[in-house]
Amino acid sequence: MLEEIREQPEALERTLAGGLRRAEALRKVVSARRPRLIVLVARGTSDNAALFGRYLLEITTGIPVSLAAPSIATLYGARVDYRDTLVVALSQSGESTDTNRVLEHARERGALTLGITNEPASTLAHLAEHVFRVRARRERSIAATKTYTGQMLLLYLLAYALGGAVRVQELERLPELVQSALRMEEAIGELSERYRYMRYAVVVGRGLNYANAFEFALKLMETCYVVAERFSSADFLHGPIALVEPSFPVFAFAPPGVTWPSMGGTLEKLQRMQAEIVAITDPGNRDVEARATKVIRLPRRMRELLTPIPYIVPAQIFAACLAEHRGYDPDKPRGLRKVTLTM
Repeated sequence: MLEEIREQPEALERTLAGGLRRAEALRKVVSARRPRLIVLVARGTSDNAALFGRYLLEITTGIPVSLAAPSIATLYGARVDYRDTLVVALSQSGESTDTNRVLEHARERGALTLGITNEPASTLAHLAEHVFRVRARRERSIAATKTYTGQMLLLYLLAYALGGAVRVQELERLPELVQSALRMEEAIGELSERYRYMRYAVVVGRGLNYANAFEFALKLMETCYVVAERFSSADFLHGPIALVEPSFPVFAFAPPGVTWPSMGGTLEKLQRMQAEIVAITDPGNRDVEARATKVIRLPRRMRELLTPIPYIVPAQIFAACLAEHRGYDPDKPRGLRKVTLTM
């Protein structure tokens, strides 16, 4: 897992270089057939990438985005009208049975279809009309890391293809931003040992980093066997905050920008409740130290739109190191396989 986390700058560079050509081709298609709706379908870590895509695509393109419920097609056999809709399936392996079934059904019902996968010879790649390929090479660890950030990068390219407010020149900065985050590995590993006996935790995010709260919690659950709940910082105040007692661990994605007033207010309330708060941020946010117990501060300042990929890297490192401190192998979580088949 740690080896694959370290491979992300190169994987992102390859994915961006190869994806740009596909994005330009799709850009021509959608200019003549602009979708009125986008539906994203995925499972597991890919579903967390899709959640990020929902925020990104609506913010940058103005097109409404929905996350598919695969059982509508696979169990209930509903016939959904997908005319004027772009349906995007995300799967690392390209062999997720229910994801592929939804994509196949959508194409039959009039959708324009796009597959995002790390496997060019997969079933998904053959089903979709257009394919954006994650170029992460083989991912051996069951806990996905480099394919998650690769999928996120391709969602930026999808936004660009749809005419969204995404600049390719800014995307070219992402590999170096991730590289700078990787330089924090030793410090994050030392910090993670503090939480060796942690059994429960909450992860909060907002806006573009809401999906990272889901992904970080998933990594804590599948590699460290920590019961980790994930919330929007806004939803957290509507009841779940009652879970918190003194020293209760709360992990927060706290970038500067439009989400900080809400997140800062949540952290202030948690601080009064004497929670143990670990915040992930960058030099653009100078207020977080006053509201967190520990701060993981990325070395580079960045625009909020670009934060999700660099911000998940410290969380990935934290989970991998914590698993080792707890005596677990993060590459082989109990009860899991690399490809999970569900219907």
